[in-house]
Amino acid sequence: MNKKDALLKYFFAKNTLGYLLLSALFFAASSSAALAQDTAKAKTDTALSVPDTLLFRIQKAQAAITEINATNKRGYGIDNIRNGLADVKQDITPVKQDMDVPRKVIDTKSLLSYNLILKDALGRLTTWRDALSKDNSNLQKLANQVIELSNDSVLMVTAKDTTEKRLYNQQLSGIKVRLQAAGKITTAKLDTISRLLADVSAAYLTVTDLQSSILERLRQTGHSVLSRESPYIWAAPASSAQGSTVSDLLQSSYNGQNKILGYFISSSWDNRILLLLVGLVFYIWVYRNYKSARKTQLKQQLGELSFSYIKPYPVLATLIVLLNLTPLFEPDSPSMYIEITQFLLLIAVTIHFWKTLSRSDLHYWFMIVALYVTVILTSTVVHDAIWIRIWLIFLNIASIYIGIYFYRKLVSAKFSEKLIRPTLFIYVALNVLSVVLNIFGRISLAKVFSTTAVIGLTQVIGLGLFIQILTDALELQIKVSSCSNGIFSRINLASTRNSFKKILSVVAVILWLLVFIINLSIAGVFALFQHNILNKPRSFGSVTFTLSNVLFFGVIVYLSNMLQKHVGVLFGESAITFEEKTEHKGSKLALIRLIIIIIGVLLAVTASGVPLDKLTVVLGALSVGIGLGMQNIVNNFVSGIILIFEKPFRIGDYVELADKKGKVQDIGIRSSKMLTPQGSEVIIPNGDLLSGRLVNWTLSNDYVKTEVLFKVPADTDLEALSKIIEDEISKTNNIMKNLQPEILVNTIAADSIELKVLVWIANIYSEAGFKSDLFKKLLPRFKEMQVKIM
Repeated sequence: MNKKDALLKYFFAKNTLGYLLLSALFFAASSSAALAQDTAKAKTDTALSVPDTLLFRIQKAQAAITEINATNKRGYGIDNIRNGLADVKQDITPVKQDMDVPRKVIDTKSLLSYNLILKDALGRLTTWRDALSKDNSNLQKLANQVIELSNDSVLMVTAKDTTEKRLYNQQLSGIKVRLQAAGKITTAKLDTISRLLADVSAAYLTVTDLQSSILERLRQTGHSVLSRESPYIWAAPASSAQGSTVSDLLQSSYNGQNKILGYFISSSWDNRILLLLVGLVFYIWVYRNYKSARKTQLKQQLGELSFSYIKPYPVLATLIVLLNLTPLFEPDSPSMYIEITQFLLLIAVTIHFWKTLSRSDLHYWFMIVALYVTVILTSTVVHDAIWIRIWLIFLNIASIYIGIYFYRKLVSAKFSEKLIRPTLFIYVALNVLSVVLNIFGRISLAKVFSTTAVIGLTQVIGLGLFIQILTDALELQIKVSSCSNGIFSRINLASTRNSFKKILSVVAVILWLLVFIINLSIAGVFALFQHNILNKPRSFGSVTFTLSNVLFFGVIVYLSNMLQKHVGVLFGESAITFEEKTEHKGSKLALIRLIIIIIGVLLAVTASGVPLDKLTVVLGALSVGIGLGMQNIVNNFVSGIILIFEKPFRIGDYVELADKKGKVQDIGIRSSKMLTPQGSEVIIPNGDLLSGRLVNWTLSNDYVKTEVLFKVPADTDLEALSKIIEDEISKTNNIMKNLQPEILVNTIAADSIELKVLVWIANIYSEAGFKSDLFKKLLPRFKEMQVKIM
C-alpha cells in the first residue's frame, strides 16, 4: 500500500459519521420540500387529487346523501305533533274563555281541574318543543352538510378536469342532482319544523300564562277564604259584568267543565272498567241466586220470594249500586262528574220510587229533584249581580224547608235515622252559611256550600237504597244457601246480618264523606294532611317507623286472626253435637290456620318496615322469654304442629283422655276443644294430648263392642233366655248385622247367674240409646217367661 492510499483510508475512517449526518439532513430537507408542495396543492384545489381520493369522496358523498334521504323519510312525527297541538289548543280554549269572563266566580274545584288540564298540556308541549328543537338542530346540520358537499370542488365537473376525473363525470352529475333534491327536501322539512316549533312555543306561552293566572286565583282563594271578593249584597250591581248574559255564562262554564270531564274520563278509564266489573259481579250474584231459588227442590222449601229492592233481573238495583260506589273508585273526579253521577242516581231512584211511593210522596220527591237541578244550574252562572244572588238566597231558604219536610217523611218511612239526622244537620248548616256568605260578598264559597248541601241530601237517599239493596241480596243468598246446605247453613245468621249491616253503614258513611270533601274542594288538602300524619318518620329509641307502618301491621294481624278463626266455614266446618250423624274431618284445617298465621305474621313484619337487624334483636329477646316463662306455650304450639301431621285423631272422633270423654270439636294451634256428652266444652292443651294416654274410639272405624250385664235366678232356662235376647237384639237399630252377639255366663252365685251380653253397635255415640231400647224390649219378654231380674 502506497502513501496516497493510506491517506485516503485515514480520511474516510475519521469522517464517516460526518458524511452520514450530512446525507440524513439532505434527505430530510428534500422530503419536507416535497411534502410542503403536496400540501400546498391539496389546500389550493382538491380537483388535482389522485383518482383514489376522488373515489373516496364519491363514496362519502353517496353515503351522506343516503343518510340525508333516510332521515327525511322518517317524517319527524310532524303529523302527530300537529294533531296533538290542535287537541291541546281545543282543550285550553274553553279554559281561556272561562278565565277571560270578567268578574266570573270560578270555584276552587274547577280551578284545580283547569290546572290539571293545563299541567298535562304543558307536559305534552314541553316534550314536543324539545323534540322539535332537536330535529331542527339535526336538520340544520344536514343542510350544512348538503351545502358543504355541493361546494366541494372534487365533486364538481369542469372543463379543466383531468382525463382520469372525466371518467367519473356521470357519477358526479348524478350526485349533483341527488344533492339538489336532498337540499330541497331538507329545506322544506326545516321550514315546516321551524314553523311548527314556533306554534308549539306560542301555545306553551299561552298555557304558562293561564297556569299562572289559575295559581294566582288559587293563592288568593287560600289566603282569603272568608274575605270579601264581591260587593255586599246591598251594594251589588244590578246586571252581570260587561253585559254577559246567562247564556254566555252557561256556555263558557259548559265548555270549560266539558273539557275537564273529557280529560278525566279519558285518563281514568281503568277505574271505570273495575267499577263495571263489580257491577257485573253483583248482577250475576243476584241473578244466579234467583235462578237457584226457582229450582223445584228449593222452591218447595223457600216458597214465594218477595223482596222490595231486588228483582230476578236486577238491572235497576245494579245501576243504583254502581252509581253509589263511583266516588269510592274515582275519588279524584271533578265536580261536574260528581254532579252528573248524582243526577243519574236521582233518575234511578226516581224509577224505583215510581213503583213504591204514593202519589203525594212522589210529588215531594220530584220537588227535591227539581231543587237539585235548579241549584246546580244556578251555581254555574252565579256572579256578583244582585238578582242572581237574591235568587241563590231564595234557593237556600227553599232547600232548608224542603229538607226538613223530607226528613220527617224519611223517618216515618223507617229510613235509618242514624244516617239521616247528621246529614240533615250538615245540610241545614251549609245552606245557612251559604246565605250569610252570599250577603257578605263571598260568592264562591256560598256556591260551593249550596251545591254540597243539595248533593249531600240526595246522596244520602241513594245510600239508603244502596244499603237496602245489598241487605236484600244477602237475605236471598242466606235463604238459598241455607236450603242447599251451603256456607250460610253453618254460621250464625243473626250475627251475620248484624255484622253485614254495620259494614254497609260504615261504607255508606265513607262514600258520603268522599263526595262531601270532593264538593268542598278539600280532597287534596285532606289527602296531604293524611299523608303527612301517616308517613312522617318517627323514632322510638333507635327504631324509626311511621304510623302507616303501624297501621298496616295492626290491620294485617287483625285480618289474619279473623281469617284463621273463620276459615273453617269455607271448608264445611260446622258445630259438633251428639245429636247428628257423625262426620269425621281431618286436621288439614288446623294446617291451613297455621299457614294463615305464618303468612300473616310475615306480611305484618314486612309492612311494619322493621329492619332485619332490629328483628333479630326482637327474636333474641323472644328466645330469652321462651327460656324463662314461655316453655308451655311453645310446647303446646309445637305439639299442635305434630298433631297436624301425625293425625292421632280427627275432628268428630270420640276420644278419652284421663277422666274426660267426648267428641273432638276443634284442633287448634295451641289447644283443642272436646265436647262431652253432658254438653260441656273442655279445652285441652295440645301438649297434654300428645304426652298423655289418649284413647281414640273412632280412629279406624266407628263401631264398638258394648256389654250388657244382668242377673237372673239360677233356675232360669238359659237357652230360652238366650234366644229371646238374640231375637230382641236383632230387632234393635244401630247394630252390626254381620257380627253376631255373644251371650256369656259371667258369674254364678248360689241363687243367681250373671249374664254378659256383648254386642257390636254401629257407633259409640248410640251406645246409651241402644241399651235403653234393648232393656225396653227385654222387660216385657222377661215378664212373659216369668224371669225375675235380680
